[in-house]
Amino acid sequence: MRKFLVITIPIVTLTLFILIMLSGNILKHSFGKDDNIPASIELIMQDIKAEKWEEARKQTEQLSKSWNKIVNRVQFSSERDEINAFSANIARLRGAIMAKDKSGAYMELNEAYEHWNDLGK
Repeated sequence: MRKFLVITIPIVTLTLFILIMLSGNILKHSFGKDDNIPASIELIMQDIKAEKWEEARKQTEQLSKSWNKIVNRVQFSSERDEINAFSANIARLRGAIMAKDKSGAYMELNEAYEHWNDLGK
């Protein structure tokens, strides 16, 4: 029995850790209506295109809240650089929206979308 436990516990533990580290691509997807990152990015792009800056600001706050929910799920299975880069994109996006800078906002949104796609790979 002791030999069984000595072999089984490390194998089960390693398997669990491997599953957690490879689960980022699954955990980043939306589990509800309020944490859909790609849809939020698309809405912000539409608001910026129509120059609805106040709506874009509200959607950016929603994007930030969604990101805070998702980052808790993927923090162990994704690269820290991708997580930090996405957070920085949101912060710069806020500044571009405050300045009503269309090109800057589009750049940040597209870069954030690329980081989103790379998250969990």
